Amino acid sequence: MISNISSFIKNKPALAVGFLFSVSSLLFGIWVASIPGIKYRLGFSDGSLGLSLLLSPLGAITGMLISAKVFSKIQVGKWLLFGYIITSILMVLQINSVNRLMFWICLYFFGLVSFLNGVSTNATVNIMEKKWNTLMMSTCHAMYSLGGAVSAGIAALLFTFHISSGWQIVIVVTTIIIVIISNKKHLLTNKDIIHSGSKLKLPSLTILGLSFICMVSFMAEGCVADWSAIYFKEVLHSPKAFISLGYAGFSCAMTLGRFNGDALFAKFGNKKLVISGSLLAAAGFLAVVLAPAIPVAIAGYILVGFGCCCTVPILFRASANIPNVGAVEGFAMITTGGLIGFLTGPSIIGFISEEAGLSKALSLLIIMTLLAGFAAWKNKFLTNKIDDKVSLNFDEQLY
Repeated sequence: MISNISSFIKNKPALAVGFLFSVSSLLFGIWVASIPGIKYRLGFSDGSLGLSLLLSPLGAITGMLISAKVFSKIQVGKWLLFGYIITSILMVLQINSVNRLMFWICLYFFGLVSFLNGVSTNATVNIMEKKWNTLMMSTCHAMYSLGGAVSAGIAALLFTFHISSGWQIVIVVTTIIIVIISNKKHLLTNKDIIHSGSKLKLPSLTILGLSFICMVSFMAEGCVADWSAIYFKEVLHSPKAFISLGYAGFSCAMTLGRFNGDALFAKFGNKKLVISGSLLAAAGFLAVVLAPAIPVAIAGYILVGFGCCCTVPILFRASANIPNVGAVEGFAMITTGGLIGFLTGPSIIGFISEEAGLSKALSLLIIMTLLAGFAAWKNKFLTNKIDDKVSLNFDEQLY
């Protein structure tokens, strides 16, 4: 892992794109900490805030619909440069919204531009992998996981100095924009038009299978984020200091696993990783549901993190390599399932929990991850074949 990270850091164009992956989670960490203040300032109830937050996924769906047109006209490097600056500024306005209308507009456009950012970065990484004959998708997604951990730490630190979320996001965004502009040269070297000219088609069963796996992965991640602390508090009666340890263990496992993901892919192939990851995640959720004590639940969430870590990078790499389908369209097809999982997963768990209890609600995730493993086993597009021409380490002459 260390040699892979070292090679990645030395490759300046790759690191520039990798930093963009971390931008989204750097913003997200400050955003999560700001939500209680926004709710109070703008007078939201739990229900009205929940409905308002749906505007961001709605914007993402709009981004999906217009992505082909956008990337048929704009070089991907130009979008990489300006798209993340736009989302950063939108987040400043969103957290510092003075009224609900401003908040709603920012939520919608943040979701829209963020989806287009996701298309541009993942497509660019796929192009770089082919151009340099290397693997880096999982490492880039590890940068996303790392950014979330860093931003959570930044928020906690700045709160101790009584710096509000409104000023925190200004500080973080200013730093982000400076780094992006300093990498302008490396980002603009990506001159590809990533839309192939193909139209968004009705997906085949094989592609629907990949979309289903993406849905389950996003559902699992979303439910861990939204329900792990509540599970620790209300079911395990955890002390306040321990209620976030489940999510912390999950996040650490995700980050460590993703930094090793490219090496694992090179050794085992994508089918084995997705199947074994699904089984590991199912075992983790089983441990959580049956946990007699807090340490067992923490271990369960760590298993879930290791199980989920490689799935999304594999699916996003696969989305750019679907035969007769362009990278933009492939990304849209597969991530549609992810959006559905992200939108509905936590809500479904909440509904079941209200009727049957949180432990039984979380048992749904055991079933879903097992179904994802079965879908991966039957999926023809996922294989265990390793391309001998693809190596793990970067070409030193590129530096």
